[in-house]
Amino acid sequence: MLTRSRFWIVPAFAAIVALSSGVAAAADKTKVDAATKRVDRGAKQIGQGHVGPGFKEMFAGIGHTVVEGAKFSGQTIKEAFTGKK
Repeated sequence: MLTRSRFWIVPAFAAIVALSSGVAAAADKTKVDAATKRVDRGAKQIGQGHVGPGFKEMFAGIGHTVVEGAKFSGQTIKEAFTGKK
């Protein structure tokens, strides 16, 4: 349960920063969304009985979500303070 809540810290932080700064449209969030979909695909594979490949896909997606979420957060913060893309 604790791991699951930690997983959402970076995307939640990114969303809060983006919404509060008013530059949400400027940063590209597509990579974060793609990584999040990868987690979903892995979870669905596990549900269908493909445990090994499902876990591999899900945990790779979690890692990519954290990395891309951090990049998105940094870019959003940079845009908020500098006003540039």
